[in-house]
Amino acid sequence: MSCYFVANINIHSREEYKVYLDGFDKVFAGYHGQVVAVDESPALLEGQWPYTRMVIIRFPDEKEARRWYESPEYQLLVQHRWSAAAADVVLVHGRD
Repeated sequence: MSCYFVANINIHSREEYKVYLDGFDKVFAGYHGQVVAVDESPALLEGQWPYTRMVIIRFPDEKEARRWYESPEYQLLVQHRWSAAAADVVLVHGRD
């Protein structure tokens, strides 16, 4: 069953976040994921949107999503995102 990594992000240091972005593709390449959406101004239909960026990544299953997220390479890289932004991140199972 497909699994989606969904991150609602509030960036407070664009410079540090750029370090994260610059390393992302190299780390992400080996994990069978597909970046489905990245948007800094999504159309708000209901509620509030206190974020500056939204990211949705599709993986073939939760095991692969966790393999990427928990990998030593990503855990080293994500330190830059944690320094540059606050985020609410979830894994959501798809309806295959």
